[in-house]
Amino acid sequence: MRPIRLIMTIACTILVTTLACEDSAAPDDAPEGHTVIKDGVAHATGLDNPTVNCTACHGADLRGGDNGEPSCFTCHGQLWP
Repeated sequence: MRPIRLIMTIACTILVTTLACEDSAAPDDAPEGHTVIKDGVAHATGLDNPTVNCTACHGADLRGGDNGEPSCFTCHGQLWP
């Protein structure tokens, strides 16, 4: 029984470490200031209030900016925010 417990402990540790590291740093192509990782995507601070904090770049309706910034709805869906 001990070898199985040891193997399971090691496997769980590797899994938790991998998942934790996945959301720990912004990707290399993330815009400056986009340091908050949520669901594997780099966001700027203030993402909890996007209609105030994200419209300058992502457009007044959050459907994409004038300089190619993506629509927030691409990831968040049509019923968002």
